[in-house]
This record gives sequence, C-alpha cells and structure tokens, in this order.
Amino acid sequence: MDKKWTNFANHDDRLRLMREAEYPGGVVVDPTPITEGSKVTVLYYGLLAQSGADEVYLHTGYGQNDQWYDIYDYKMGRTTRGFEKTFQVNDPTRLNFCFHDSIGNWDNNSGRNWSFEIHTGEQ
Repeated sequence: MDKKWTNFANHDDRLRLMREAEYPGGVVVDPTPITEGSKVTVLYYGLLAQSGADEVYLHTGYGQNDQWYDIYDYKMGRTTRGFEKTFQVNDPTRLNFCFHDSIGNWDNNSGRNWSFEIHTGEQ
C-alpha cells in the first residue's frame, strides 16, 4: 500500500490504528480530506457490526445529501476490526454514504448519513 494516501500507517497497521481512533458512530474514513480520483477506505464498526450482522454493505452516492446520484452498494469485507471497503472516488462533488446489512437493517447516522466534500487536489 502506498503510504502517501493514508493518514494512519502502512498496510499492516492501518486498520488497527483506524479502529483505535474510536471515531463517533464507529465510522473511520481514510484519507481525509478526500481527493477526486483517489482511493478511500471506510472502516465500519458501528451499530450493525455491534449487533452481529453477518454482512454489511456500504451504500454510496454523490451530490447533495438529499439528492444522491451514481448510487452503488459495496459489500464490505469482514475483519477483526470491523467491516472495511476501499474504493476509488471518481466524482468532484460530495461523497455520501450509509450502511445496511443483509436483512434490511440500516445505519444512516440518525438520518444524517455520512458526507464528505471531495477536493480536486489543487491548492
């Protein structure tokens, strides 16, 4: 793993450090800020993971929080730290996401979802 695209550490320590960060809601995004065209990793150990979900899906979309487009569900991989997914961010607007399990339970951050502005990489 290329260390320059992570805020935490090399590949071996990354998920451990992300989990130890104890972010609110059990969601850690790395790296932040998010730059268009870069890869981002989402680690989830929130409500669904705590309730024993067998599978968790990352439900993503771009645009304003109330008007998503390019919506996609990624099946997250189970790790000892929680569920994780790495994917490429290919839109310059805003990344929105929430989570659901295989039986239709959702974690949408109390209706707010999670939302991150995407940067162009220019200063």
